[in-house]
Amino acid sequence: MVPPPPATSQYVQQFLSTVLSQRGPGSLPYAEDAKWLIRHHLMALVDAYPSLQPSTSPFTHNDGTTTVLLRAEGTIPAVYRDVCYNLPVSIWLPETYPRRPPSVLLNPTRDMVVRPSHPNVLDPSGAVTHPYLSGWVFPSSNLLDLVRQLSISFGRDPPLFSKQPPPTSRPNPSPNPSPNPNPSIAASPQPPPRAYSVSPYAGRQRAEDPAEVFRRNAINKLLNSVHEDLVVLRRSREGEVEGVFNCQAVLKRREEEVLRGVREMQEEREGLEQQLQMVLMNSDVLEGWVRENFRPGDGGVDVDDAFEMVDGLSRQMVECAAADMADDDVMYSLEKAVERGVIGFDVYMKNVRALSREQFFHRAIAVKVREAQRKAHVDRMASRAGAAQYVG
Repeated sequence: MVPPPPATSQYVQQFLSTVLSQRGPGSLPYAEDAKWLIRHHLMALVDAYPSLQPSTSPFTHNDGTTTVLLRAEGTIPAVYRDVCYNLPVSIWLPETYPRRPPSVLLNPTRDMVVRPSHPNVLDPSGAVTHPYLSGWVFPSSNLLDLVRQLSISFGRDPPLFSKQPPPTSRPNPSPNPSPNPNPSIAASPQPPPRAYSVSPYAGRQRAEDPAEVFRRNAINKLLNSVHEDLVVLRRSREGEVEGVFNCQAVLKRREEEVLRGVREMQEEREGLEQQLQMVLMNSDVLEGWVRENFRPGDGGVDVDDAFEMVDGLSRQMVECAAADMADDDVMYSLEKAVERGVIGFDVYMKNVRALSREQFFHRAIAVKVREAQRKAHVDRMASRAGAAQYVG
């Protein structure tokens, strides 16, 4: 799929919005969270270099699989010796873009060939390598900066040159043919199609100046060193930013935990306030009952008469339990008296033996009373069951 003619960037924007918004089997193989950034990179590239137009085309991988990918195809300007040349290239965006760098290929025409042993060309097929590609860092790296770096590098050392056509013999009616005063111009080919300018290597017959070659190599080495330093610095800064983002995520999580704890405490506070209201209401009810049933001058209420036992066994059980607890209290008081030196140890032992004997009898009686209550309860249950069966 090719976008409409590049009259304005509006057509390119509409094309990218259409192909990146497709869903289903025919959609482009890019991550959904990366499509916006891909569109932004291509729009910025087209705005700066209108000759590079985006399109979709099948791309064959090294393993033989074919995938439809986005590419930007056109020319990159390169200024060599104060003359601007347009070098044809194709920039392919792989499935992992922008987390991985794009693939840049030179597209020499029939009148151009790739310069052998060029530092930015991997093989005769035109695959391009560059420090910006090898130092690609997501998300700061982009297509616009890549093309700018390629334009500078190709301007210093162009990777393409024009072919020299084979000499042709033509009949000359003149008996004394005059030689061509400028054979380099005669040997130069015509400009290749698609309005590409002729490569600076066309028709050059003289050797380069060694000082110029040394100067160019020194500049390339210096720029590569500066670029590597910038890549290291950028990675360091991005690592720091990533650490700050991680710290921000931890703080965000702790903020959520604190807010959740505050909400839980507020809910607990509301529940306690409701319970407090219930307690206050019950206190008011009890105080009202006390005011109605106990008046000043009545002499108060005897604790022994406050509860009425249902039978003799229950009364005997309460008396045994009270006597047992009273013996515990007396022995505790005797122990404190010994610690303070109020009574002697022999007096303490004599009273403890007597109280222990008395407490033993109370507990033995309580065991017998409990057993008698259990039997009485079983008898009552049996009598009720028999009466119910008789009635039925």
